Amino acid sequence: MILTVTLNAALDVTYQVPALRVGHTNRPTAADVRAGGKGVNVARVLHALGHETMVTGLVGGDTGAAIRADVLLAGLREALFDMAGPSRRTVTIVSDGTATAVNEPGPAVSISDWADFVGGYHALAARASVVVLSGSLPPNLPDDAYAQLIRATPGTPVILDTAGPALLAGLAARPAVVKPNVHELTEVTGLDDPLAAARALLDRGAGAVVASLGPEGLVAVTERGSWRVRVPEELHGNPTGAGDACVAALAAGHLLDWPDRLAEAAAVSAAAVPCPLAGDIDPDTYTRLRPTTTVEALDAHADR
Repeated sequence: MILTVTLNAALDVTYQVPALRVGHTNRPTAADVRAGGKGVNVARVLHALGHETMVTGLVGGDTGAAIRADVLLAGLREALFDMAGPSRRTVTIVSDGTATAVNEPGPAVSISDWADFVGGYHALAARASVVVLSGSLPPNLPDDAYAQLIRATPGTPVILDTAGPALLAGLAARPAVVKPNVHELTEVTGLDDPLAAARALLDRGAGAVVASLGPEGLVAVTERGSWRVRVPEELHGNPTGAGDACVAALAAGHLLDWPDRLAEAAAVSAAAVPCPLAGDIDPDTYTRLRPTTTVEALDAHADR
């Protein structure tokens, strides 16, 4: 079972508009509301790929009730924990292949709610083959909240997908994989070269770093080598869920060798882009792209 953790779950609202005009009234051609947050999106993709998964995290208020109901409607198993404050909402406006997001920060989490979650997390993580920690931290949690969870999961590989201080603090707990995007890499390292930035995170404690480069694919740095991964075509649609799809594939492929694992991650990530909503993938796109996704070794000693 793959456990996905979403501490800052959200009710995601996605609008499709022909052309976003700032300062004007925009009338969407489609509007969708569903449970979200990065870990929930990862679980949706894992479920679509046929893997057993469990969704956990913190939810509260009417928004939290709606999140819980939609998770179950999607056929996902959940062990969500209640908190006092209402869960947040996010709004994504997709126009001409570009996504504009407005994300509420989420409610402040009390010490008692956090303690309850950590206690329950121990039991859930003990049953997992892989743990995925995804997304921003809600207010009032310390920067090392993810690091606490990683340390509470000895012997189980943990994939960490977050940004900023939470990412830097998490490195000290030595997650198996971290999955920043290129902008998050630059933010935490100050380096513009993705490969150099990924190596800097490896030096700070990550077991492996897989960085999303958008249409340019992925770059990965591990103790066993470094690779550049490219898909054969640029796709258009909603790129919001591509990173979460990448994380899902990395979790599902944790027993594969790195080149195959990375090729899977790149193809599954690309297959999310044509889908209107984060958490979905297009099987036909995956089937078309996977055979021609290329993995280039950047080190002479990289596993092939």
